[in-house]
Amino acid sequence: MPALHDPFTPAPDTRIVNGRELVLVTASDCHLCAHAREVLETLRREALLAVREIDVESDEARGLAEAGVPLAFLPVLWDGSRVLGYGRLSERRLRRELAA
Repeated sequence: MPALHDPFTPAPDTRIVNGRELVLVTASDCHLCAHAREVLETLRREALLAVREIDVESDEARGLAEAGVPLAFLPVLWDGSRVLGYGRLSERRLRRELAA
């Protein structure tokens, strides 16, 4: 039986959105981050999204902040060129953004 994969790391059957992997920047003990994980898991199951989660305290998140990505209101969903959502993520809005 194959090993289960983490829902926020790409699996062989996932696709990159518009040629980019989505990055979810989160913090520990963050209820809005938990909500974002639920929304993204629903979308991932339906559309086979590739989403990777990083902690706001990580070097990678610091690099994003230094590059101008706003990380003041967590969680932040980044597609490599723009913020797709932050704070309480709206499933409906994300569906529109990802379809564009």
